[in-house]
Amino acid sequence: MSQLPKPDRQPKIDRQREHQANERTFLAWLRTSIALIGFGFAIARFGIFLKQIGAVANQPIEATHSVLNSQTLGVSLVVIGVIVIGLAAWRYGVTFQQIEQNSYRPNPWMVWTMTAVVMLLGILTIPILLIRAFDIPVPRSPATGTSQSAPP
Repeated sequence: MSQLPKPDRQPKIDRQREHQANERTFLAWLRTSIALIGFGFAIARFGIFLKQIGAVANQPIEATHSVLNSQTLGVSLVVIGVIVIGLAAWRYGVTFQQIEQNSYRPNPWMVWTMTAVVMLLGILTIPILLIRAFDIPVPRSPATGTSQSAPP
């Protein structure tokens, strides 16, 4: 006759699924960091692109704010993305050890920290957008030096 498991025994924890979930979480953080790096690169390059377009259109190049500009924001996003990769790898290792020792404790500090950092960088973008929105130079005609009227 086969033996039935005793009711007081704990079921065996499926560590394979826990490790796979840990890997998926790590990969999600990795994708987030790649997105931050890519977005930062695009923002930094877009500022250079706008300067080049202005130079081609014979518009005077404006002095940008020393801190509130697209290059500073873009580089900040790239740096944050690189830091997130390191934190994700560290957190993966810590969680791996906790799973192996059967002592896993969730810790939301990384989620809250990343939320605060990305919100801060998002808030810092607002002045950059507002400065650009209100400082749009009026294109000048090269021959007369007068303002060109907008088409109807």
